[in-house]
Amino acid sequence: MRHSVRQYNGKKIESEKREALAALVKECSREGGLNIQIFYDEPKCFDSMMAHYGKFSGVENYIALVGRKDADLDEKVGYYGEKLVLKAQELGLNSCWVALTHGKSAVEIKKGEKLACIIAFGYGAAQGSEHQNKPMEQLCNCASGMPDWFAKGMEAALLAPTAMNQQKFYITLENGEASVKAGKGFYIKMDLGIVKYHFEAASGHKVR
Repeated sequence: MRHSVRQYNGKKIESEKREALAALVKECSREGGLNIQIFYDEPKCFDSMMAHYGKFSGVENYIALVGRKDADLDEKVGYYGEKLVLKAQELGLNSCWVALTHGKSAVEIKKGEKLACIIAFGYGAAQGSEHQNKPMEQLCNCASGMPDWFAKGMEAALLAPTAMNQQKFYITLENGEASVKAGKGFYIKMDLGIVKYHFEAASGHKVR
């Protein structure tokens, strides 16, 4: 479901779940040319006025999405970050994408790199609330008569979290190939990466 969790109950994450996430962090960093870092039992990042303003509480675990300052960094961060979010969900954990409402992290940033975004995760104090989706026909060019694989991809894309729930993307099917374009808005390239991962994971087809 498309919802984020901002309040956590402080339960420690088990070692086998940490190992599974560490392995995927390593894989995503290698595939995406990123420097993703994961932190546990580190409450300082979310012990700030900005974090309290963002209504975060009990956050002690987070993933720092770091990479070289390239034009495609945000899209890569969205793509591989969402892969980690869905893995965390598979492991029974909750999460939330966090752009600005956090304090100083423990991340190590090399020369030429930047911290693009953070993902808070852990055991939620509650499961969060579902957001309202736009109708599918507003987000693709073939709402009726679409192939099964495209329909599966679109259903997954509708569930993708986007900044401020804006869903500013449009997926086109032409000559058997899917392509996606982003509208204008905040963190739109990151959203594009998140949507691409959802579509590809569900459909088994690449989207340009």
